Amino acid sequence: METLSKETKDKLKKISTASIATYLFKKGLKNQFIQNVVPLKKGKSTMVGEAFTLRYIPAREDLNPIEVFRNPEHPQRVAVENCPPGAILVIDSRKDARAASAGSILVTRLMKRGVEGIVTDGGFRDSKEIASLDIPSYHQKPSAPTNLTLHQALDINVPIACGDVAVFPGDIIVGDDDGVMVIPAELIEEVANECTKMELFEAFAIEKVNQGESIIGLYPPTKNGIIDEFEKWKMRN
Repeated sequence: METLSKETKDKLKKISTASIATYLFKKGLKNQFIQNVVPLKKGKSTMVGEAFTLRYIPAREDLNPIEVFRNPEHPQRVAVENCPPGAILVIDSRKDARAASAGSILVTRLMKRGVEGIVTDGGFRDSKEIASLDIPSYHQKPSAPTNLTLHQALDINVPIACGDVAVFPGDIIVGDDDGVMVIPAELIEEVANECTKMELFEAFAIEKVNQGESIIGLYPPTKNGIIDEFEKWKMRN
């Protein structure tokens, strides 16, 4: 997991998922926003990191008694102990929040290990406690039952689905108050640079709108002279 430089990560921390979605749409990638996943607590700093994945399948009762957690090789526990610092644990829970994907003890362990964040298309138990932790966390909704009720942890760091998005290990995950975007690793420098330019123009456009400017010809910038005005604005700011 060496694809994400500090410089690029710092850029992405300042970019919204909305801008990323628009740029990826221009590139023909229309299904990179993880559906029906929200932050447990809004207002945290933007989450950025490489994807480290965990895949659940439907639990079968004879294979998932509570005693399986005694096994030191249980995939859920192994994933928590092996997700690299700076990475984001992304869990394929089959969009099923009827049982928890994880709870506060596991998420606290991830935080203490330096993991950047956690995302599931299912739900978390202990959601109040997780929301208070200093680690971004995203899920569908709270869920009290243990994951063994419906989920069997099976594969670690393989391609998964999460909220109808294909997530490959090493993809770049960006999460803010709007939700979570998945960026193919090979596009990350391009996305960071172009979205930085987009956000700069949007700051200019918002300033113009606040001054009473019509959006026609401003956004997108089709009016004569508007690009020159933007370039002068950049020099001043």
